[in-house]
Amino acid sequence: MMETDPDWWRNFFSGLALDFVRDSRDENQTEVEADFLQQALQLAPDARILDVPCGGGRLSLEMARRGYRITGVDISHPLLESGKSRSAALDAAVSWECRDMRDLPWPGEFDAAFCWWSSFGYFDDAGNADFLMAVSHALKPGAAFVLDTPLIETRLPEMESQERIWWQVGDLLVLEERTFDHVTSRVESDWTFIRGGLTEKKHLSLRLYTYRELCGLLEQAGFGNHQAYGSTDWEPFGLGSTWLYMVTSKLGDSG
Repeated sequence: MMETDPDWWRNFFSGLALDFVRDSRDENQTEVEADFLQQALQLAPDARILDVPCGGGRLSLEMARRGYRITGVDISHPLLESGKSRSAALDAAVSWECRDMRDLPWPGEFDAAFCWWSSFGYFDDAGNADFLMAVSHALKPGAAFVLDTPLIETRLPEMESQERIWWQVGDLLVLEERTFDHVTSRVESDWTFIRGGLTEKKHLSLRLYTYRELCGLLEQAGFGNHQAYGSTDWEPFGLGSTWLYMVTSKLGDSG
């Protein structure tokens, strides 16, 4: 079993990895994802929405531009600084919070929340459950929560046929080499970022859940009425889906 730093996420999002996260999805993709969120959340334009973790604020800024009051939470100072600089240029008001995504000290304040772009599963099982409980605690009863994530059902078939993936984002080349540890149910990914003569290597570890396991975690945190989709085109989730887009609701006060 591979030895992995449980706090890998504290330092992963820096250097060339920061550029990859910031630049690998374009404006069109951002609009498509924001359209999905807007339709899934079905909120008044001035509703308070929590984006956690928000990364560089790509979706925070787009949702703020559409009139929502956004709070973006992330532990990465470089990503938050990138978001702040872009918000000033775009004149989009976002409240930026540098904190652990399990630390959300706003009981019952938000009308909705979303966790986007494979940002769930960073921690051990207890930490992942704590994150969902923290989101639930920050939401008003009945509030929607949208979570996009790979699952064991979606990621393992893909990995069986493709253990190495190359991306090119501008002049940045990126290689991801992946293995699955069946003992821990984690994908262990070695990343290589190359730009000119500069090379950086990072490691990422992501806990994968089955659909049933994830629903159990959500329900323990007080969520229910799950609606599962396989794409942002509202295709129902099922056999052959390559991703999960889960729309769920806080049923009541989970404490």
